[in-house]
Amino acid sequence: MTTSIAHIDFHGQPALRLHGPQGSEATVSLFGAQVLSWRTPDGRERLYLSEQARFDGASAIRGGVPVCFPQFGTLGPLPRHGLVRTRAWSVASERSGDDYALLTLACNDDADSRALWPHAFGLELTVMLEADRLDLELCVTNPGERSFDFTAALHTYLRVVQVEDVAVEGLYGHHYRDALADDVVQRDSGTELCLEGATDRVYRQIRRPQLLRAGNLSLGLQQQGFPDTVLWNPWATGCAATPDLPADDWRHFLCIEAAAADTVQTLAAGEEWYGRQTLLAV
Repeated sequence: MTTSIAHIDFHGQPALRLHGPQGSEATVSLFGAQVLSWRTPDGRERLYLSEQARFDGASAIRGGVPVCFPQFGTLGPLPRHGLVRTRAWSVASERSGDDYALLTLACNDDADSRALWPHAFGLELTVMLEADRLDLELCVTNPGERSFDFTAALHTYLRVVQVEDVAVEGLYGHHYRDALADDVVQRDSGTELCLEGATDRVYRQIRRPQLLRAGNLSLGLQQQGFPDTVLWNPWATGCAATPDLPADDWRHFLCIEAAAADTVQTLAAGEEWYGRQTLLAV
């Protein structure tokens, strides 16, 4: 099957479908530049998208890979996770080759964004799909005349059969801030992490890749530029309190996010910043 990129309608919103080598496939919404689906050649969906996600053109879409900028979570005065996950992005470029399909979407400041955050900015999200690999790269540019600080993330929802059976490797020895324990900073001392309840941690200064193991499904994760990794699952109580999540769906996803959350980034006038997350089916 040849690689290609098609413009489609997805739940009433414009999107693009990347057809990669060996039957791999990804769907990216122009609303928020959000990757909503990633299927590997074995036909398995690797990202979680809520059945109750809202596609009203105003609310953030629950699942996939939301882009958080210029604020992660509630770490500042802006709306939760910033300004760009509920904005329309445009296609900057699209191309495909024998072994990949590649799409770049763009978003820039305007009067509405400057009313909330008084800075000029340019964003590009590049999505590259290969057979068993998905690369996401966020580029931030500062076309203004003064520097600005920002936090950001690729808020990746990974689909799992049952989160209680998942183990995450690669975080050993890193310090993390636990948002569910009064933001106490601790050091991870286990060789692997198995979730036993609601989890909301920011791991700092990540030095090695992670491996998500879930039975016979394994997924490798690697990041560049993003200094932090966020782990999040709301568990039963948090899920039940979230309107766009089915009550039992906490079992079926784990967010492992490439982030600059606790590590604030400063971008000088005229400069660029890059952050990348690579997902590899292994």
